[in-house]
Amino acid sequence: MKYQELLKQHRLKATPQRMAIIELMYNAGHITIEELYQSIVKKFASISLATLYKNIHSMMDVSLIREVKVPGYKTKYEIEKSEHAHVMCTSCGELKDISLNPSSLLENRQFDLAGYKADDVAIVISGICPNCQKK
Repeated sequence: MKYQELLKQHRLKATPQRMAIIELMYNAGHITIEELYQSIVKKFASISLATLYKNIHSMMDVSLIREVKVPGYKTKYEIEKSEHAHVMCTSCGELKDISLNPSSLLENRQFDLAGYKADDVAIVISGICPNCQKK
């Protein structure tokens, strides 16, 4: 993946820190801010947690990355991609993408939204991953 081009497509300056953030996110798939900070500080010793948050929010503002909120767990971040849902292991915490378009639930209109106009749908299915099942 060409991180510099990805940042430019989203009208963000391709700084070395931002390119490193995107590279770490791409390699991890899903990453917490703490995990991201622990990795990036090895490459940029002077980067602060506040600077990291500022960059994360800038990238979220232009839909380059998105938050994955899982109740009871720390928020993870991922590079924005096509619509999908997530499956999470409640034993080890692994989070994976699955091919399911959450927005398609709204199109079916099979349930009542109690008058709400939905603007986002996120699905996280929890269970035990294959590796933890073997333990």
